[in-house]
Amino acid sequence: MQVVLLERVEKLGQMGDVVKVKDGFARNFLLPRGKALRATKDNLKRFEEQRAQLEARNLELRKEAEQVFEKVNGEKFIVIRQAGDTGILYGSVSTRDISDAMTVGGFSTHRNQGQLDKPIKNLGLHDVRVVLHPEVVATVSVNVARSEEEAERQARGEDVTQTQDDDDDIEAAEFFEDEELAPDEDGSEEAEADAESASEEETPAG
Repeated sequence: MQVVLLERVEKLGQMGDVVKVKDGFARNFLLPRGKALRATKDNLKRFEEQRAQLEARNLELRKEAEQVFEKVNGEKFIVIRQAGDTGILYGSVSTRDISDAMTVGGFSTHRNQGQLDKPIKNLGLHDVRVVLHPEVVATVSVNVARSEEEAERQARGEDVTQTQDDDDDIEAAEFFEDEELAPDEDGSEEAEADAESASEEETPAG
């Protein structure tokens, strides 16, 4: 399907470009979100009539997005989730969750503005692209943790996925190491005592 873009679309083109896209992409994304029109003769004529107005509106929105960018780019947000000892989440963190966290942090964003290359399914710090405008993209850090305290530890660079079993194994290893040394020490004392006893028996009576 051929469409005319009503705004810049990443990896596709600029406002006013006529491009060919897959039908599903046009019907499910570009057309319903107002990013493009079918490139029919009537639509192309309508676009040209409204082009100046669309460009002015786009410029206004871009300036607003740039102001938000200065405040939000590089910001850190915490998302609390349940997870197993290995750090794998019971579920995943969605763009809606990120939008909610940003709203709590004082930034109003739409869930469609967050972009994830793949679902977040583990604890840790994750960089997320936030499309404030087709030409203005910020990056924020999302700290996914099981508690506020754990989030603080992760922010300091600590690995919170070490399990209690790991700690127990370390303590057990130290315990058995000490135990292995103990018989050698006891054995040496007994050997010295036996040697002294044998020496006394061999000494002739005066």
